[in-house]
Amino acid sequence: MLNYLNQMNKYISTGNKDTRSGFGEGLLEIGKTNPDVMALCADLIGSLKMDAFVKEFPDRFIQTGIAEANMIGIAAGLANGGKIPFTGTFANFATGRVYDQIRQLVAYSKKNVKICASHAGLTLGEDGATHQIMEDIGLMKMLPNMTVINTCDFNQTKAATIAIADFDGPVYLRFGRPKVPVFIPENEPFIIGKALKLIDGNHVSIFATGHLVWKALEASEILAQKGISAEIINIHTIKPLDRFAVLESIGKTGCAVSAEEHLRNGGLGDSIAQLLANERPTPMEMVAVDDKFGESGTPEQLMSKYGLDTTDIVHAALKVLQRKG
Repeated sequence: MLNYLNQMNKYISTGNKDTRSGFGEGLLEIGKTNPDVMALCADLIGSLKMDAFVKEFPDRFIQTGIAEANMIGIAAGLANGGKIPFTGTFANFATGRVYDQIRQLVAYSKKNVKICASHAGLTLGEDGATHQIMEDIGLMKMLPNMTVINTCDFNQTKAATIAIADFDGPVYLRFGRPKVPVFIPENEPFIIGKALKLIDGNHVSIFATGHLVWKALEASEILAQKGISAEIINIHTIKPLDRFAVLESIGKTGCAVSAEEHLRNGGLGDSIAQLLANERPTPMEMVAVDDKFGESGTPEQLMSKYGLDTTDIVHAALKVLQRKG
């Protein structure tokens, strides 16, 4: 247990930053090193933290205005010409509003377009249900050829933004609005499709993504006080899912918890459950939103009300351990 506690001490918050700022810094960095990178935005430069890129490379930026469908069409055309377009808007508009364009113009023909979406999930907060999309991961992962990434903090979002520029093919990169703990080391490599094990445990596997990764780490501390060793795995790439990491962990612990800021239907837990049903039937609990829309409130209030808090992960772990017997 002492070794387990030492592992937990590796991931300590160094302060709070919003993940969208990680995207902004990553975009600026790849703009400096890759002249083919272009940026497009649907009238939300400040919200997407694209200001620095626009100032540095005005000739490689297109302001489409509130015309997201056109933005995707322009991006597809740029990709045809050998450019690497990064589109930026809120997750609700980046996916739900332009699903037809993404399906037909980007995914179907494997266009090298990077769909970058901020303000995802409940932590959008006070803007309410119309803006709090919680089905976007499901929408995007069901598209053939689409890679889906959901990052957990500032450093990982910056690293992911840089990594997808070198990846050939359509990518959906999802991040958030609020300031959240920064705990992933700045020099941690980001490998698309490879999960990141944060804590090695023996009793229960907790697979978390996005803002729920930090809460999973908090839950592991509470579980450790109860003598429970939880393996914490950061699934930043939801599609393609790191099947090896999931099955290896389950082979050791024999039970699983998934944790995500998304609807239960179509999210990370859904992908893991399909894998386990096909290859290794395993007791599993999901921490996610049950078939509901959100509402207006602070991120903290909403995460608590909708069952996405640290204590909810703890309760799910205890429940699945009972089922495992």
